[in-house]
Amino acid sequence: MNKPKFIFLGSTQFSRAILLSLIENNFIPEMVFTIPAQFNISYSIDKPVKNYTHACLLDICVQNRIPLHFIEKNSKKIIDFEQEIKHLELDVILVAGWFYIIPQAIRQLATAGAWGIHASLLPAYAGGAPLTWAIINGEKETGISLFRLENGIDDGDIIGQQKISIADTDSIKEVYAKAIDASKGLLLDTFRRFPNVEYTIQNRENAKIYPQRTPDDGEIDLSKPAHELYDFIRAQSPPYPGAFIRTKDGKKLVIEKASIRSD
Repeated sequence: MNKPKFIFLGSTQFSRAILLSLIENNFIPEMVFTIPAQFNISYSIDKPVKNYTHACLLDICVQNRIPLHFIEKNSKKIIDFEQEIKHLELDVILVAGWFYIIPQAIRQLATAGAWGIHASLLPAYAGGAPLTWAIINGEKETGISLFRLENGIDDGDIIGQQKISIADTDSIKEVYAKAIDASKGLLLDTFRRFPNVEYTIQNRENAKIYPQRTPDDGEIDLSKPAHELYDFIRAQSPPYPGAFIRTKDGKKLVIEKASIRSD
C-alpha cells in the first residue's frame, strides 16, 4: 500500500470524526488547517458566521504531533502557507467540513489535487447545507461524494460516492451521523487503493446549486401542509439553531421536534 502524503482542512464534527478515523488507520496528515467557531465569510458581510457543528482539532493534533494552523478571512489565509505546503511535496489536499474556497495555487501543490467530501450525491444538492435541504425537500435518500475540487461550486470529477437513507423519523442529527460513517468508509477505501484512483466527470447539465442557510431561514410558514412543516422542523433541529415561530412579543419560539396527527 502506497500511503498518500496529505494535509487536512476541517473545522466541524464531521471533520473531527474523519480525521480521527484516518489517524486510527495510520493515515497521518503532515499538517492540519482549521477555522474558529465564529468566522467572517463573503456571504455574511454584516456579521461573523457561527459554525453550529464546530469541533476543536487541537487535542488530536497535539497528541499526534501534527502542526495545526488557524485560517481566518481577515488575517491568515490558506494562500499565506503556500511555500510551506509546497515544501511538503504532497499527494493530496483533503478538505472536509471547510467553508473557504481553496485557491488553484494551493490545489495544484498536490500531485492528485485537492479532494473534498460533500454530503450529497453530486451533482444533486451542490452548494450549501446539502443535508438540511435534502430533508426539507422530503428526500428519502441522499449520500456523500468524494470529489476533486475545481474552480466551480462542487463541480469537480467524482472519485467515489455512497448512498445513505433518510428515514421519516430521522432528524438532521441522525442523517449527519450516517454521512460521517459513509464518509469514513469511502475515504479509507480510497486511501488504501491510492494511487489507483479513478475520476468520473460530473454531468452538470441539470445541476442546481443550493444556497447557504442562516438562523433566520428557520422561520416556519404555517400556510404549508403538515408534512412539509414536519420535514422543515427535523431538518433544522439540534445541533442546528432550529425552526421557529415569531411570537407577538418579538421572541422566537423554537420547535425542535414535531409529530403529525390526523385527529
